[in-house]
Amino acid sequence: MDHTFVIVGASLAGGKAAETLREEGYDGQVVLVGAEAERPYERPPLSKDLLLGKGERDQVYLHPPEWYDAHGVELRLGTPVTVLDPTGHFVELAGERILYDKLLLATGSVPRTLDVPGADADGVLYLRTLADAERIGAVLREGARLVVVGAGWIGLEVAAAGRQHGVAVTVVEQAALPLQRVLGDEVARVFADLHRGHGVDLRFGTWVSRIVAEQGRVAAVVLADGTELPADAVVVGVGVRPVTELATAADLAVDDGVLVDAALRSSNPDIFAAGDVANVDHPLFGRRIRVEHWANALHGGPAAARSMLGQDVVYDAVPYFFTDQYDLGMEYAGYVAPGGYDEVVFRGAPPEPGSGVAGEFIAFWLAGGRVLAGMNVNVWDVTDAIQALVRSGRPVDPARLTDPAVPLESLAAPG
Repeated sequence: MDHTFVIVGASLAGGKAAETLREEGYDGQVVLVGAEAERPYERPPLSKDLLLGKGERDQVYLHPPEWYDAHGVELRLGTPVTVLDPTGHFVELAGERILYDKLLLATGSVPRTLDVPGADADGVLYLRTLADAERIGAVLREGARLVVVGAGWIGLEVAAAGRQHGVAVTVVEQAALPLQRVLGDEVARVFADLHRGHGVDLRFGTWVSRIVAEQGRVAAVVLADGTELPADAVVVGVGVRPVTELATAADLAVDDGVLVDAALRSSNPDIFAAGDVANVDHPLFGRRIRVEHWANALHGGPAAARSMLGQDVVYDAVPYFFTDQYDLGMEYAGYVAPGGYDEVVFRGAPPEPGSGVAGEFIAFWLAGGRVLAGMNVNVWDVTDAIQALVRSGRPVDPARLTDPAVPLESLAAPG
């Protein structure tokens, strides 16, 4: 009997799941449904190469257009699913009902919005989609004035792209440092110094009270202390929320994402979730985590596909992400809950405060002598070794960890 697998979300996770189903020999019907009009694409270039003018639009797509027909994947774009009925095993979109045997939710996340007067003005922008990146790219012109709200990864990457285009950039952040909740003070200072050294005006410990518009378009941003920042555009990067409306309406277990087990199976045995929307019972960390980064979609989609096929799947990938800002190239592997570490140690010295350079070093977050995460800055080919250290769970001598003469690979080895 023919089977139908429906993938809701033509995202990277969704596209990789469809690809994996065919690679694994599944010969039933695959329907890939996307709310966006774009076929699956990768998001990292949106805030990196595309904004810098180093990449072409066509380079972001996961597959060429003809791939879907050639592999028997029915691609439905620009048609969001409006109903998910687990009892009847069907979804509805644009008035059409599609029956499924197994279903994958790869609906991703959407940006959190800024809730202040004037936030609906023309020129208040968010970065999530390809269309968003093109809108932001259009305002990054020499001499323009840009206010970035939020000093997270997206905010800092947009700020870096702006400065490299000659834009006057101000970043507004409630915390005392950028990325403070993610990285802690020790490493967050590196990013603050880097951006100051490239001329970014950093406004910490304050927030936006309102946006001033003239003839419907952004003219200025007013801060809580009354400071008025002239602006030709505002990019808001204050985090994202998982798209769980379908899951909630279908009575799936939801709490900061769709709750799934280590096989990426939801509370309904025929519904799976992967990517940003999945809150995974992670066997390596012994807790639930929801990861919003590219590598999670890249690896989670295939894992979910294999699980849908009945294979024995344990999704225990070490979270990984990367960033490029000015002369800083960075990779991060591991997981640290906010405030969940004892100390940060460095292999190689981070740059001196005020230098404005990235330097070359590796930072490690430790708890009880165990490596929770590592971040290599302009040091390459060490990610596998860092992931092995995280995965081992063994205490490591900090003196050896910080000694460049000691191979990282040897620290993860038993004995």
